[in-house]
Amino acid sequence: MVSFSRRSQMLLASSAALFLASCGADDVASPGAGSIPITINQPAPTPTPTGTATPTPLTAAQFAAATQQSGVTITADEQLAIVNAGSNNNVNGFGATLSGVYPVNGTSLTTASNPQTVLGNTSFIQNTSFVGALSGPNDNSFSGWTCNSSSATFLNSSACTAVPSIGTGTPAASCPTGLSDDGLNSAGTFRYCRLPTVISADLTLAKVAGLVYRFRGQTEVGVDGGASATLTIQPGVVLAADSTETSNDLLLVNRGSKINAVGTADAPIIFTAQQNLSNNGVSDSSQGLWGGIILLGRAPTAVCATGTGPNTADGTSAGAATPCQQQIEGVTGRSYGGTNGADSSGTMQYVQIRYTGIAISEGNELQGLTLGGTGSGTTIDHVQSHNSADDGIEIFGGTTNIKYFVVTGADDDGFDVDNGWRGFMQFIIAAQKANGATNDSFATEIDSNGAEDLLPRTYGRYANFTFVQTASSQNPVAAIRLRGGADFAFVNGVVKAPSGEACVNIIAGNQVNGAAATGNDRSTIRPANSALQDVGPPTFNSVYFQCQGR
Repeated sequence: MVSFSRRSQMLLASSAALFLASCGADDVASPGAGSIPITINQPAPTPTPTGTATPTPLTAAQFAAATQQSGVTITADEQLAIVNAGSNNNVNGFGATLSGVYPVNGTSLTTASNPQTVLGNTSFIQNTSFVGALSGPNDNSFSGWTCNSSSATFLNSSACTAVPSIGTGTPAASCPTGLSDDGLNSAGTFRYCRLPTVISADLTLAKVAGLVYRFRGQTEVGVDGGASATLTIQPGVVLAADSTETSNDLLLVNRGSKINAVGTADAPIIFTAQQNLSNNGVSDSSQGLWGGIILLGRAPTAVCATGTGPNTADGTSAGAATPCQQQIEGVTGRSYGGTNGADSSGTMQYVQIRYTGIAISEGNELQGLTLGGTGSGTTIDHVQSHNSADDGIEIFGGTTNIKYFVVTGADDDGFDVDNGWRGFMQFIIAAQKANGATNDSFATEIDSNGAEDLLPRTYGRYANFTFVQTASSQNPVAAIRLRGGADFAFVNGVVKAPSGEACVNIIAGNQVNGAAATGNDRSTIRPANSALQDVGPPTFNSVYFQCQGR
């Protein structure tokens, strides 16, 4: 049956035909010869989605640097195989993944592992669901207590070159008891109060408006084997090395004494050079303006001075006439080491250490922070070492754990550990300066001072680390150097290296129990051996590697 609408259309069509016929042929316009041109605009084709570009996988030689030491080599293929033996690692990272040291978004760059489980530590290590030291672009855990430079910037932090907060512009009326009055600065806006060369009794440095605590030469807390003392520093205090004379300015805490430098995120304690106390007194490239801070403790070390040790796996130097100890580098006649793994050299929290580092001689340097035989009772967290002319931090033996530690602009290594250090680090950042770093500068350098089987063996665990190398013109071979038979595990990390630079450099020496290393007996990668306190090759889990400037 035809519908009403369909019928209507038929009637209208018939009526129209009758009307045209009645008009005659001349009444109808003719199109004339040919045809009317008609232009049809075709819609633009929809582009075929290309997806995310897949980078060409790195070769083993691009990912890992093979270094020969005493005739022994761990090939690049072997190093890559060690990394690939772990879980959730990405060895072919590329693209815009980081903005400085921050991830560009809140998505973990690779699947995170539970670092408590992987590292077997639930008391110090926190469980995390992200890789790297920062969870995303809005992570504020490094805000305020850090300072900013071309090496790295942090949320809500001021510039490292800025004059620290000293007061209202009116100098303090006098100095606290026990300190020397060094007069006013040239502008007359604050007073210098100088610490004694040897602090032999407990001393507290309070935050006083218009006052800067100054130290000159080798300033020591306590006397090793003599009077012990505790130096307490309150939040917001500024301490400056004296640049009016030529001696190496440094602060050294001897064995048996302590430093309690506890700032806050809003009022960090700042150790700096006197030049940093005037506008434009330092620049982004300033470094080496004073020595640094040295903490010495009575925890075990593996490298022993003549007449002491040798040490044993438990750190007791059992059977030795004198327990193992060693002189710390950078100064003369100051020793570290002992048999107390739980020893405490105090606490450093929310502290900045700016513009340090002095080379006394080759291999004998002062760096931002030096730990010599400090024990697990020592607390180090929320500390920044900025623009050291040597390492950001170097650890000689001991058992101190570290959390929230930032190294920016170090001329040499970010984290340098050796001499039997046994500990954990979490939430650590090494951000290299863009130029001027040495040819041998690594985000972390790990070894046993070339002595493959001294005890206790160097044993470290890094969790949630971000290592950013930038100095391609100075080209160290890799971001991570691991050698000397050290035992290490890496979990939840981000490693970024510039063009021409690998990510990993694993080295073994040729001496294992006094014999030449052959085959799988090469120290750093040999199988576990409890008799040597050796837990086996290094392990990598949930580490995102972005090598060769990709």
